[in-house]
Amino acid sequence: MAQCGRAGTEQAGHGELVRSRTAASAGASRTGRLEPSGKKCYSTDMTIEPVQYRISGHNAATVARSIERGVRLGHLQPGDAVPSVRALAERLSLSPTTVAAAYRDLRQRGTLIAHDRSRTVIAHRRDLATRLAPEIPDGAVDLASGNPDPALLPDLGPALASVGPVHRLYGDDPAVERLLDLARQGFAADGIPAEHLAVVGGGLDGIERVLEVHCRLGDHIAIEDPSYIGTLDLVRTLGLIPVPVAIDDEGPEVDALTTALDQGVTAVLLVPRAQNPTGAALSQERAATLRSLLADHPEVLIVEDDHASFISGVPHHQLIGDRPRWAVVRSVAKSLGPDLRVAVLSGDDDTIARVAGRQRLGTGWVSHLLQHLTATVWSSSASDGTLEHATQTYAARRSAVLDAFRGRDITATGTSGFNVWVPVAEEVPVVQGMAARGWAVQAGEPFRLDAPPGLRITVAGLPVERAEDLAVDLAEVLDQRLGTRRG
Repeated sequence: MAQCGRAGTEQAGHGELVRSRTAASAGASRTGRLEPSGKKCYSTDMTIEPVQYRISGHNAATVARSIERGVRLGHLQPGDAVPSVRALAERLSLSPTTVAAAYRDLRQRGTLIAHDRSRTVIAHRRDLATRLAPEIPDGAVDLASGNPDPALLPDLGPALASVGPVHRLYGDDPAVERLLDLARQGFAADGIPAEHLAVVGGGLDGIERVLEVHCRLGDHIAIEDPSYIGTLDLVRTLGLIPVPVAIDDEGPEVDALTTALDQGVTAVLLVPRAQNPTGAALSQERAATLRSLLADHPEVLIVEDDHASFISGVPHHQLIGDRPRWAVVRSVAKSLGPDLRVAVLSGDDDTIARVAGRQRLGTGWVSHLLQHLTATVWSSSASDGTLEHATQTYAARRSAVLDAFRGRDITATGTSGFNVWVPVAEEVPVVQGMAARGWAVQAGEPFRLDAPPGLRITVAGLPVERAEDLAVDLAEVLDQRLGTRRG
């Protein structure tokens, strides 16, 4: 049972911070609460660690600033429960209406979240952070940045020349019908309903809009582990809590998704094929099993990020089934070029209506010039064989690398897409060893939640004839890491 005491006191500006600690294990896990007195108690089986941050203020604005200061300085952590309105009002000699106004303002700003009528906690929204791109040493072969091969992207010149200089005005339809027609054909070919569509500014933009209109701060979201860095950062920044779901080459593991659903997740976010970073793709059998599992949870939102649909090289096996809330996002950056920030979103009528309504309040629409350009490039590259050639080339390169790895007893996965995933005991030494041999590969740490260490190797631009060279060097690095430890 947790006990709270007082020890050395520090002045913290608008609040008083009191710390006292006795711990049998510095690394013990802990849970916390902020009591009405301002006392925050942590307890574990072996650790008692009270921490106090005293909320202060003489009106709603100063109470709100005091709580925000505690959050900013790290004294109030995500998930900590703040005092009840009545308890804090009594301690500060304020009216409950004043404290309620402060809490309401902080909820609107995303600092607090109400879990039920009696419990308000610090929200999980994170500050935006800039990630450093992987460093590519001079002269190294870039297998880290995750880009498509520029030589396999369609030529934009003819399409740019064909886009007419016609101005679109406020009040025009937000979507270009030609682009929607192409999207409908693709969705229909994969058995995905396409009665309700929206055009958004890329894959992550579509995912963000869907999550924003359906989820609240602090909601738990099931997400593949490992998963794409941008998706993980987006989920965290929206104030949502990612629940890791282990995956293999056939997609999310059944037991792992069952566990996540039992925890009460609000949504399931997954990549049905060309999964980044592992190259996993839902198999027909796995998809059927997961659809059956999800049928028992009709309230859960399903979001599929089908970012490499044109060039994944494998069929699409969807999970949406006959659900009331779902969305499938198909972007074109991987297949037509990263600068074409366009995606088409299909979903249930309520989801698409909400996304379109929210879009009108912001950007309004995706540039019609960009939509026309995307439709032209999409149509021409499909008819002239550009997409088919890219699909076959990427598949050949991925297969060559996997075959070479198997020949060197290197475990790796990658059923589709640009990347293969190589489990390793330690990431950084292997990345450094490969860099010394002229290969830039990506450490798996930014992609992982609970998944064990690994490397993401982007093979999209690696010629087939270089696959054996890569395997030889990686095998040597891995052998060295397993060798005798040196002092």
